[in-house]
Amino acid sequence: MANNAPPRWDRKMQQRLARGEAAALGELYDRFASLVHSQAHRMLDDESAADLVTREVFGYVWENPDAYDPKQGSMRSWVARLTHRQSVRRLLSTATAGTHEDTQDGGDRADPADLEERVRRATAAARADYIVASMPAPLRAALELAYIQRRDYRQTAADLGVTEDEARRRLRLGLQLLSTAHTRPLEGSAPPGYGRRL
Repeated sequence: MANNAPPRWDRKMQQRLARGEAAALGELYDRFASLVHSQAHRMLDDESAADLVTREVFGYVWENPDAYDPKQGSMRSWVARLTHRQSVRRLLSTATAGTHEDTQDGGDRADPADLEERVRRATAAARADYIVASMPAPLRAALELAYIQRRDYRQTAADLGVTEDEARRRLRLGLQLLSTAHTRPLEGSAPPGYGRRL
């Protein structure tokens, strides 16, 4: 958006949550629960941990509706950042608990570099999932045809009913968006001091 104003839905949702409307939380859950759960599951690779993170994120949103500032970005990106932070905390606490048990059992301590690399990979994967989910449908469709169904750009163009040049453009733009998953961490995408910590 040219003026960086959040969509009307985001502003209204923030106001409804601030008033304590339970129906607003239900609507928010319906809209973003699959995003939260899939992002947490991708990072944690554990269904029950993803379920717990999903509950924690929506619990935080319900208890702290004023933590979202519509002027700072979309509700979707705020919820994704909350999910990322909570998933990283859970990943770190699991690793710390494992380190404590290993130390008590006389085992080796967990390597901090390994843990950092795991968090980095999980963050990049979650960011890639978020980018794919939020990219325009024409770009997502082109990427799915080319990389999931193994179509070349000519077949992709034919399947989408567009010119070969347009298919190449869509693939190039989609790949450019995905490349940012490894260069810009999701955690750092929020402005400094944005919202309260989860």
